[in-house]
Amino acid sequence: MTAPDPDLVTRLRRALDRDAAIALLARAVGTPSVTGHERAFAALLARELEAIGAEAVRLDDFAPGRPNVTAVLKGEGGGPTLMLLGHTDTVHVRGWAERWAGTEREDPFGAAIVDGAMWGRGTGDLKAGICTAVASAALLRAAGIPQAPDIAFAFIGDEESGEPGSGVSAGMKALTAAIEAGAAVRPDFAIYVEPTELDIYAAQMGFVICDITVTGRSAYFGVPEQGIDALKASHAILSALFAHSAALEARAPHPLVGSPFLLVTTLEGGGYIAVPGECRISLIMKLLPGDDLGEAVAAMEAAVRAAPVDPRIEIAFAYPAGRDHEFGGTPTETPPDLPAVAALVAAVKAVRPDRGAIKGAPYWWEAPFLSTRLGVPPVYCAPGDIRNCHTTEEHVEIEDYLDGIVAFAAFLAGFGRVGGR
Repeated sequence: MTAPDPDLVTRLRRALDRDAAIALLARAVGTPSVTGHERAFAALLARELEAIGAEAVRLDDFAPGRPNVTAVLKGEGGGPTLMLLGHTDTVHVRGWAERWAGTEREDPFGAAIVDGAMWGRGTGDLKAGICTAVASAALLRAAGIPQAPDIAFAFIGDEESGEPGSGVSAGMKALTAAIEAGAAVRPDFAIYVEPTELDIYAAQMGFVICDITVTGRSAYFGVPEQGIDALKASHAILSALFAHSAALEARAPHPLVGSPFLLVTTLEGGGYIAVPGECRISLIMKLLPGDDLGEAVAAMEAAVRAAPVDPRIEIAFAYPAGRDHEFGGTPTETPPDLPAVAALVAAVKAVRPDRGAIKGAPYWWEAPFLSTRLGVPPVYCAPGDIRNCHTTEEHVEIEDYLDGIVAFAAFLAGFGRVGGR
């Protein structure tokens, strides 16, 4: 792993227009883009990409009124292509104004700077990442440094969950289909700009979300023999699920992602002075790189069906959160010794020696569409701290954001010379 020339980093720092970079992020945060309402922010990004000289800037609807943004910024040519991508949508802002009433943080889209950090919905997740991607390419030009790779930008909607009828990766599915059809650029390496505090997440967990409906028959409490107790059956099923989770947790942990598990998140049901006729159990399973979702689901369902319940009980399974897989999201891993990964680590450490560690993501994002569907190795890297995202405390440290721009620019200066794989 060869670190960038220190003179390169110094040159980039001197060329960085800090005020312009901060203003770019403020414009992004100041353009609301809660899931389902991404159009205005997508249009802003299209204008910003045109301003830095990108070609083939497109706004393509993946759903009515909800566009993805794609563009290509040509480099010296002849080498691998890099994709910088992230999602344009944010979670809701319910409760934000109440939390900060009467303070400079009250407007969730106000981009207030307080104690060296910009506050607002989307600052960390992930408008700082998107602005880092755009500003880093602009910084190379400002510094007069050749850009080695062609850069494919892809900013997509519908990543976040929580809004009705959305949050199913519709934007990423449309982008993947376009790449498969040859209508969009197929990269050799990709950086998804989710917040990592400028560490490099080379692996991520997979997940399965399952809703189990346990159906018996309700009956008046005075004649319970006429009923079939769904709550009693659910108790046995819960015991089976907890035992299954213990077996998962007993597996050897993944060095970056940790141990798998099953977590029961909801139990609903009961009867009013009556035998409970129906209960509902919701759960989420964490899976490790290399795990097969179909096999994981089959093992979980087998454990449930083996629970000692009344044979008249009916059990139904539903999987409401399919992303790249019908049952959920696939776990992924990109080899940390891949030349492009090593070059990104070196670029970040040249700017921030305390960052750039190889880690595993403690969540699921959309990288499997790249790795599993397209065979493109992805990593996550961007400024921002996931621990304050989706909350009324969401903010990003200004210096982390600016350092991210310099680090990305240093990486872009050399990527085409190290290759993507």
